[in-house]
Amino acid sequence: MIGIFGGTFDPVHNGHCRIALEICQRLDLDELRFVPCGQPPHRAMPKARAEQRLAMLQLAIAGQAEFSIDEHELRRDGPSYMVDTLAAIRGEEGDTPLCLILGSDSFAGLSGWHHWHRLFELAHLVIAHRPGKELKLEGELLQWFQRAQCEDATILHSRPAGCVLSCPVTQLDISSSGIRAELAQGGNARYLLPDDVWTYMRQQRLYKESGN
Repeated sequence: MIGIFGGTFDPVHNGHCRIALEICQRLDLDELRFVPCGQPPHRAMPKARAEQRLAMLQLAIAGQAEFSIDEHELRRDGPSYMVDTLAAIRGEEGDTPLCLILGSDSFAGLSGWHHWHRLFELAHLVIAHRPGKELKLEGELLQWFQRAQCEDATILHSRPAGCVLSCPVTQLDISSSGIRAELAQGGNARYLLPDDVWTYMRQQRLYKESGN
């Protein structure tokens, strides 16, 4: 079973890595693929260039055998829609179960995604959430959630797609936007990211305002 973890990773940080590791272990994934977004459909372009974000991901996951990087969205022109990415991976992997990993806020906003209904046809959806946090859904998304919800992770291994599983994880209070803001003000982001990523960012002078 393959996990799919998308994001701009601008930059990748310890919160991303910890969630990925816990879900990989709890779902007994054979592989977890980080999918860096090329062109976000609903937000500004990332501050770091694609090759810099890719380099940071490579440094962050070095030595973790189950982790890999999928470059579908970096290679594709136009907006990076997850439905297109999953369709491409499904075409390559056949009936191998795929799990799209989403934070609870991202899942709650899923009805605003491009062709969001097809996501359930292409993959299982795994909601990474803080233990005890209530998931607030409404309308059509709530109906889809109720139909697809399962509580046993082993079920995901038995079919290619179509289930929704809530997975409590340790959510560190770290964000890429917070790191960028800290660095823009001349602050220090060490211990928020893997050491090798932090070293690379300093070498590249990433996210610093001119004069800092």
